[in-house]
Amino acid sequence: MNEAPLLNGPEVLDDLWSLAGMPAEALRLASLTGADPVFPSSFAVGAAAQATAAAAALAACELGHVRGAARQQVAVDMREAAIECTGWFSIDGKVPDAWDAFSGLYRCADGHVRVHANFAHHRGGALRLLGLDPRTAQRADAEQAMLGWRALDFEEAAAARKLVATALRRFDEWDATPQGRAIAAQPLFTIERIGDAPPLTLPPLREDQRPLTGLRVLDLTRILAGPVGGKALAAHGADVMLVNSPKLPNISAIADTSRGKLSAHIDLHSDTGRDAMRCLVADAHVFTQGYRPGGLQALGWGAEEVARLRPGIVYVSLTAYGTQGPWAGRRGFDSLVQTAMGFNHAEGEAAGDGKPRPMPMQILDEATGYLMAFGAAAATVRQQREGGSWHVQVSLAQTGQWLRSLGRVPGGLSATRPDWQAQVDTTDSGFGRLTALRHSARLSRTPAGWSRLAMPPGSHPPTWPSTAH
Repeated sequence: MNEAPLLNGPEVLDDLWSLAGMPAEALRLASLTGADPVFPSSFAVGAAAQATAAAAALAACELGHVRGAARQQVAVDMREAAIECTGWFSIDGKVPDAWDAFSGLYRCADGHVRVHANFAHHRGGALRLLGLDPRTAQRADAEQAMLGWRALDFEEAAAARKLVATALRRFDEWDATPQGRAIAAQPLFTIERIGDAPPLTLPPLREDQRPLTGLRVLDLTRILAGPVGGKALAAHGADVMLVNSPKLPNISAIADTSRGKLSAHIDLHSDTGRDAMRCLVADAHVFTQGYRPGGLQALGWGAEEVARLRPGIVYVSLTAYGTQGPWAGRRGFDSLVQTAMGFNHAEGEAAGDGKPRPMPMQILDEATGYLMAFGAAAATVRQQREGGSWHVQVSLAQTGQWLRSLGRVPGGLSATRPDWQAQVDTTDSGFGRLTALRHSARLSRTPAGWSRLAMPPGSHPPTWPSTAH
C-alpha cells in the first residue's frame, strides 16, 4: 500500500458520506475544526475520530429530517473528538486499570507477540499454551516462556485454541498475507438491502426532540467498538437496549459505554430468553451485534433470520477481521489488530527508535463504533425512504485499512497529549459516581447527551419503554 497524502477531517467526512449514499446537501451543515496532530501519533487519529463522530451525528440529524424535522448544524472539534475516543472515565474518583497484568507485547524467538488476557479464560488459555500454571504464573514467567516460541507459531497455536494473540508485523508483511489482501479488496463498510418490507413506523418527531427519539435499538455487543456505537445512538435520543448474557464477563469500560442505555440480561440458550428476544425484535428498528461471524446465526439470530422476524429491520454486524479471508472467524480486539496489521511497528519506526508502540487510543474500536452508529442511522434513512430490510457490516481491520489511507502525520509523535479535564461531567450511576467525557458532536438545536444513567447489566427488564424517553 503506497503512502497516502494526509487528509483533513472535512475531506474524510465527505468520503464517508458519499460511501453511505447520503444526500450531499446535508454536508453543508457540518462544521469540522482542528487539524492533526492532536495526540502523539504518526497516524491521522484526530481526523478519524472527528469524521466518524460527525458522520454519526449528521446521519442522525438526517433521519430526523426524514421524519419531518428541519436539518440542523453539526459541529465537531478534532481535539474534543480525539479526547472522547480515549474513553477516559473514573468511578468514585478511581480510574480502572484497563489491562490485565498478562496482557501486552512479548518478545519471542524471532520478533514480538501481543497477548490479550483481560478475560480469565483467555489468560488461562494463553498461560497453559506457554506451559505455565495459571494459578501460580507471574508475568516474568510468561516473558521467559515466550522466548521459546516463534511469533507466527504462537499466533497459529493460539488461534487454534480460540485464544487472542497476534504476531507483530510490518505493513508490507500484513499486506502480503491472505487476510491482508482480503481486507484491502473490501470497502470500509457495506450497507446492503437483504429483504423487502414497507417503511417501519417511527413516532412523530418534534423540533425540540433529539433526532433519534423513538428509535429502538437492540445492542448485542460487549467489547468496546459495539458499545461505543450504541452509546452514540443513545446520545442522539435512541432507546438503546443493551442485552448481555448473564453468563459472560464484561470489561470495566461498560460503566462508561452504558450511559444512556437500558441494560437487560437475556440467555439466548434458554426458551425464556429466546421468547424475550423475539418480543424485543418485534418492535425494534435496529439490531447491532458484535459476535464473531456465524456466532449469532448459529443461535437463530443472524441478519436474514432477524429480517424474517422483523421485516424492515436494520441489522448491524461488527467483526474483528471482516467476513472474508482465512481470519474471518478469528476473535480479535483493537490492540491485537493494531499489532497484526502493522500499526505498532509503524509508530515505532516513526519515533526513530524502532520500539513497537500502540497508537495513543484504541482508535480502531472507537472509530468503528461511530461507523456502526453512522451505518445504522444511514441505513434507517434509506429504510424510511425506500423500505426494505438492511444489513450494515463493519470490522476493526477494515477500519485499520481505512486509517492507513488517511495518510501519515509528519512529526505527529512530537505532539503532547491534550488535557481533557474541561471535557468531563460527573453523574450518579449504578457503578458509582461516574466521571466521564462529554459527547464531542455539538448539534445546534438538540444537544447530544445521555438522559439515562449508566447501570449494570440486568438492571432493567427486557421490555421496551411504553413511551419515548
